[in-house]
Amino acid sequence: MDNENKYNIQDLDEYIRQGEPERREKAIAWQTAIGLQAVDGLTPSQYLLETARKNIEGEITTDMVRQLVDSYYQNKTARTAADQNTEEADKVSANINKVLSTDTFAFTFNGFVSIHRRIFDGVLIHAGKLRKYDISKKEWVLRGDSVHYLNWEDLERAIDYDLQQEKSFSYRGLSDVEKVNHICRFVAGLWQIHPFGEGNTRTTAVFTIQYLRSIGYQVTNNMFADHSWYFRNALVRANYKNVKLDIDNDYSFLEKFFGNLLLGEKHELKNRYMLIQAPAEIRQTDDNQDNTDDKPTITDDKMASILAYLKKNGPSRRKDISAMLGLKPTQTKYYLYKLLEQGKIVAHGANRNRTYSLV
Repeated sequence: MDNENKYNIQDLDEYIRQGEPERREKAIAWQTAIGLQAVDGLTPSQYLLETARKNIEGEITTDMVRQLVDSYYQNKTARTAADQNTEEADKVSANINKVLSTDTFAFTFNGFVSIHRRIFDGVLIHAGKLRKYDISKKEWVLRGDSVHYLNWEDLERAIDYDLQQEKSFSYRGLSDVEKVNHICRFVAGLWQIHPFGEGNTRTTAVFTIQYLRSIGYQVTNNMFADHSWYFRNALVRANYKNVKLDIDNDYSFLEKFFGNLLLGEKHELKNRYMLIQAPAEIRQTDDNQDNTDDKPTITDDKMASILAYLKKNGPSRRKDISAMLGLKPTQTKYYLYKLLEQGKIVAHGANRNRTYSLV
């Protein structure tokens, strides 16, 4: 596809702002489906974006999107590791779009599990299957520590219990803020169960959107699209407690997210604010630096190039990464700050000896 004909995710905003109602609804669903891939560091292909445009324009159906995406990857002759990640992003985006485009929803254990199965159909061999092992995950926002996820033997009982408790809960008489605070705790508790081997945050986000719609909220999906990493890190902080470090479960970040989503509040959502014992390089990534003339336009392809470079070469200095990108070190720092904030890389050492590696 020629560069002048390329279609970008930002073009979805035009449909949302000025499009006809049907096109606007389709664009909102696609915006969320694509944006949620950032939770796992995935970026959809240009082909998926163009195919989404055709769906929004009514040229092809939602079912045809997935068929075209499948055919596209089946016909690819040369494949790279990056292609595998892009293929997952494309197929899961198409699946999430299909789920969000329907009104069917079951607030049950089977309904929750079916969300995972439907959005990872054809991508994960264990789509819709509960994990059979215990897990832990090193979190950037926790400085390498992990949330304590539920043991695998109790997954089904825990999901069923949380759903039954929520189903019997009455919101009558609560203020808007009290309703949001309760929703935060319900969603955080459901996510903490982490019943699947992969895809828990994307599944929780899609389930949450459908549930909020079912109880009367007019949910605009762009919050999940634009702040998917913040959403995940806020869930982490809500479920993390460390008495030794004097850290308690903190729902305030999640409350800001849902306050913006459901009440139209205007909280600033920054991942770095959630980092426990934040190092200087994160605390000082402030908005004053964003006004310098040396700041580049952050692009997904260069972000992906940095991650691929670190995967291949291990811990690397900024100047080496700059040489690979073809940018000045002062420009590269913005990419590194962004990846640090998203929790995809970690920094080691200080000043000239500092290196960066994958989490």
